[in-house]
Amino acid sequence: MFTFSNEHYDYLKRIKKEKRIIFFFRILIVILFMFVWEVLAQNSIINTFLFSSPSKVIETICSLYNNGDLLRHVGVSLYEVFISFFMASGIGIIVATILWSNERLSKIIDPYITILNSLPKVALGPLIIIWVGASMNSIIFMALMISVFVTIINIYNGFINVNENYIIMLKSFGASKWQIFRKVVFPSNIENIISALKVNISMSLIGTKHTQGEKRKIYKIRHC
Repeated sequence: MFTFSNEHYDYLKRIKKEKRIIFFFRILIVILFMFVWEVLAQNSIINTFLFSSPSKVIETICSLYNNGDLLRHVGVSLYEVFISFFMASGIGIIVATILWSNERLSKIIDPYITILNSLPKVALGPLIIIWVGASMNSIIFMALMISVFVTIINIYNGFINVNENYIIMLKSFGASKWQIFRKVVFPSNIENIISALKVNISMSLIGTKHTQGEKRKIYKIRHC
């Protein structure tokens, strides 16, 4: 049976206390933001037509929930976001791995990935809808375009910036490229991959919501 010293218990208490303080201030910031937003809206300091107010947002959520539309729309949006997220993450990791394993190929492909990543993909929303069709496929495709190149670049940069001494040491023992990747490169980039996935999920959400907005615009134009 393991026993801990009083210093260790004090250390654990300090960690728990720090977590509680951080959680408290996170919630406090949200509450203060909502309070200030509501006060500004109620006193007509901000335009409620443009910025709405927390009370109106809650009323709308309740109305959509009572009509049965809220869960349906949220479910569809989450499905689109997660499909594009997993596809972009998988493609990003695979392409980054291929580029790391083939230096010549990476030098050939790198400029094109940079150019594709710099394209104003949000501005291409209407064209993507025309190319792919005004369906769920266009939403997923748009979110994929926005997130996949960022994922490839971030993960690939992490792969090529691994400590060279570790790789040299494994090579001296006769390790293959796959063994180097499995033993050093990938484990060293776990945090980098997680950070890339955090960016990826936000990019997927941006692409999904933007394309949904473009679809609504096209729908209104067609029915005017």
